Amino acid sequence: MELKILGSSSKGNCYLLDNGNDCLMIECGIPFKDVQKAVNFGISRIAGVIISHEHGDHAKHAGKCLEAQIPCYMSQGTKDALHLPQTRLVRVMEELKVYEIGNFKVQPFATQHDAKEPFGFLIYHKECGMVLFATDTYYLHYTFHGLNNILIECNYRQDILDANVEAGKLPMALRARTMKSHCSFDTCRETLLANDLSGVNHIVLIHLSDGNSNAKEFKQGIEEATGKTTHIAESGMTISNFNKSPF
Repeated sequence: MELKILGSSSKGNCYLLDNGNDCLMIECGIPFKDVQKAVNFGISRIAGVIISHEHGDHAKHAGKCLEAQIPCYMSQGTKDALHLPQTRLVRVMEELKVYEIGNFKVQPFATQHDAKEPFGFLIYHKECGMVLFATDTYYLHYTFHGLNNILIECNYRQDILDANVEAGKLPMALRARTMKSHCSFDTCRETLLANDLSGVNHIVLIHLSDGNSNAKEFKQGIEEATGKTTHIAESGMTISNFNKSPF
């Protein structure tokens, strides 16, 4: 299984779990033409797209996915906020219920963000094993067992955020919103350490803030804390051995 990162920032988010036959799309916040290129225009093998919440950098191009006959899975709150057309391709998910999307199994869970009904996802496929996807959330209610790969938001670090406010680079109101909508470096680290990481092969830090993060220090800090291979998500990156087995 490959993890293809097509976008991981406030400009647009999209990830593909793709083995050449089975493909699951996570988020649709980038132009659909970029998705087409990433799958060599084989869009018919995209089993579906799972959407965490309604904000444009995660869901802006849901309509294009529907036009391409790709089923879109989301919470009722996200569906209502997006005002999507009534179609069989819009699939409403319920928290903690397991859904089969092609050869993937997906279980949504609640996250904490300034959105209508945001979700994170636990994803299973026989090749990549159990994958945790959690973005745009200032903490997680749940811990998870049997994880093999993790994509988790690491948006900002408190000292960098506060320094930017002090320097007049960031309004106090935006500081407050960031802290109540996004996952800090410290919370990310604590969340990871609260989970069973014994079977984890890759940790991918996603949705880093352009001005309130330090990619090099975040990667080093999470690797030191967890002892696991850690990546900083960048547009255009592919992790080719995103598998259940480390070999």
